[in-house]
Amino acid sequence: MDRSQAFQLVGVGLRTPHLDYFEHNANQVGWLEIHSENYFQTNSAEYQQLLAIREQVEISCHGIGLSLGSTSKVSQSHLLSLQQLIREIQPFVVSDHLSWSEHGGHYFNDLLPLPYTEEALQLFCRNVQQVQDAIQRPLLIENPSSYLRFNHSTIPEWEFLAEVQRQTDCRLLLDLNNVHVSCFNHQYDTNQYLAAIDPSTVDEIHLAGFTRKQLEQGEIWIDTHSARVSDEVWQLYEDWNRVNTPVPTLIEWDLDIPAPPVLLEEANKAIDILLEAPSSQTLRSA
Repeated sequence: MDRSQAFQLVGVGLRTPHLDYFEHNANQVGWLEIHSENYFQTNSAEYQQLLAIREQVEISCHGIGLSLGSTSKVSQSHLLSLQQLIREIQPFVVSDHLSWSEHGGHYFNDLLPLPYTEEALQLFCRNVQQVQDAIQRPLLIENPSSYLRFNHSTIPEWEFLAEVQRQTDCRLLLDLNNVHVSCFNHQYDTNQYLAAIDPSTVDEIHLAGFTRKQLEQGEIWIDTHSARVSDEVWQLYEDWNRVNTPVPTLIEWDLDIPAPPVLLEEANKAIDILLEAPSSQTLRSA
């Protein structure tokens, strides 16, 4: 792999403070990720900027509001807005989370964990299939970060995620920071978690920073997306790419958003790691 190939694989999150920058500097990055719901209003100035940026660089649509784990079916109005965005932007991937955030018309400002049971598995697969039928393409499902788990769960998270993929033919978005955070919080084995993920089903990787917080009950790690990628997560990324085909990789930063050069520095770290990946492997580009 040469540097231009590695460059095309690495993207950063396109957040509102950086719209002006990337409208004029889109060539500084291989691709950009948007939060889909931020661009459902097609008459907004931000949407017009997105269209201008899309003319210059590939975009991925990362959803935070489908609430795929809810007992109710996915909102039809939400799906219609997503379909319209996909038609206009033609993203190279569309993704959402292994979580839920809506119940009875009430929306929560968080991505909440599921009970990992057979019933929840069937509900989640039903909702994933509903979205895939609507958008006429595979949906990428991202593994969550979590801070509590249900006592009545009967399926390990990694097996639940893999079974969703098998039953729906969706694809996976592997967030290595989320693996790192959740494994610490729940005392999971990181190697066991990653060993259960079929690399051929992974179409994207997320890298981000997290926050350590000390509580009376002990230390907890929180997936804040507010810092540079940790050394431990960089090591997970290096280990993954040592044995697996490189895929599009995102530097994710959502709080305490830094100036664009900081994001690009992080992107360059990912590029350097990809340059060390076995050059004989077939690349899956953005």
